Amino acid sequence: MVRITEDMVRKRSEHNEMEISTLEEISLHQQDIERIEFLDKWCRHLKILYLQSNLIPKIENVGRLKKLEYLNLALNNVERIENLSGCESLTKLDLTVNFVGELTSIECLRDSYSLREIFLTGNPCTEYEGYKEFVIGTLPQLKRLDGKEIEKSERISALQEVDAIRPKILEQQKAYQLRREKEKSEAENHKKEKEEKKERKKGFDKTWYTDINEDDTLREKPKSKDEEEDEEEEFWNEKVGFTPESRVALSEHVQEKKRQEEEERSKKQGPNPPKRVVRLTTDDGNPLNVNEAKIDFSLTDNEEETFDLDVSCFKHLDTSLIDVDVQPTHVKVVLKGKVLQLTLTEEVMPDASEAKRSLTTGHLLVKMPKVKEYIRPKKSSSKPKPSTTSNKDTTKTSSVEQKLETLEVDPSSGKHVDLMVTNSNGRPTKGPVQARCQTVEERKNSEDFIDNPDVPPLI
Repeated sequence: MVRITEDMVRKRSEHNEMEISTLEEISLHQQDIERIEFLDKWCRHLKILYLQSNLIPKIENVGRLKKLEYLNLALNNVERIENLSGCESLTKLDLTVNFVGELTSIECLRDSYSLREIFLTGNPCTEYEGYKEFVIGTLPQLKRLDGKEIEKSERISALQEVDAIRPKILEQQKAYQLRREKEKSEAENHKKEKEEKKERKKGFDKTWYTDINEDDTLREKPKSKDEEEDEEEEFWNEKVGFTPESRVALSEHVQEKKRQEEEERSKKQGPNPPKRVVRLTTDDGNPLNVNEAKIDFSLTDNEEETFDLDVSCFKHLDTSLIDVDVQPTHVKVVLKGKVLQLTLTEEVMPDASEAKRSLTTGHLLVKMPKVKEYIRPKKSSSKPKPSTTSNKDTTKTSSVEQKLETLEVDPSSGKHVDLMVTNSNGRPTKGPVQARCQTVEERKNSEDFIDNPDVPPLI
């Protein structure tokens, strides 16, 4: 029997930082729970309670949940609607695919003035003649029944006919109860027969060894794989009715199968099974993506600037239990000994990386700048001023730029010299500039010129 425990409730309340006293919503579905208990003491502020796909046979211990608005008990073994009068805020009740045969039990919901919607699809009571009229007439505060909106005409006719329909409902309920008693007795007899069959199989002549252990006890003969497969096939091929007993038997069979598998696994591994070794690198030494911590995260690539890693750490987790290691090709975060490692598509600078933690949410943010640097043109904030030069000035300037700049050089070096020069804007001109050589004519001496050979020539 699976019971609701405090540890189970805390694990399902991670969205509320594991605090169950202020919990408003919880989901305990598919846990094979067989009884509702403790929730009315631990979680008094619950508004939404999901208990679908369990083995709950009775609605109980929810009367103190004054703020409960939605109760989901679909796919359970409930046979009677009861103990809901204390749920003053209940607006929606889901009992899809249960075993409610006592339709008159819905009369306990007359004082639930907030109730607006109820689901009874898949229950035996829905096959009763006058089912819909009886429910609508008994609960006039309903707005929807089995997912369909109740029309005003249906409500009026149901209120008029409810007193006449009630005796018919009682007769059909009585017939169903007789059928249920028969199903219970058949299920009990079937269970006894199976137990007796198992005892017969354990006879000494068939399933026990003739040899004796060291402690003078007989050893049970292990079943072969063929025998196990035959028993499994026989169980699943057996035709049984859809009853609460058959659902319980199915759950017990599945649980027994899991227990046997765990025992076999423990026998193979021994009393101290080796711990699973988490590989962080390949055989070549390349890092792998690993989330041993099983925690939510997001890795954002901010184009050419940084990688941002946001790890959803618990708010009350001590920072001393968190370790961050940034490498050029990967980043590793260790949370309470559990590793979260992610590979990066580009190299980063570990020395320039930084890790911060939020004081409000507890999230860890790791900023990792990339190695590559990009030169971008500066964006001018002011608009370019319009030019005030006239067309004539523009034409004159362009013609001057197009002219080849002249340069006097020694005629013996050649007539043309290729040079790289800049224009008036400081930018190199397109192509080499041709320098034009000019021949200088010698000037004639004056009349009073005296040629003194002792004077050195001018350079």
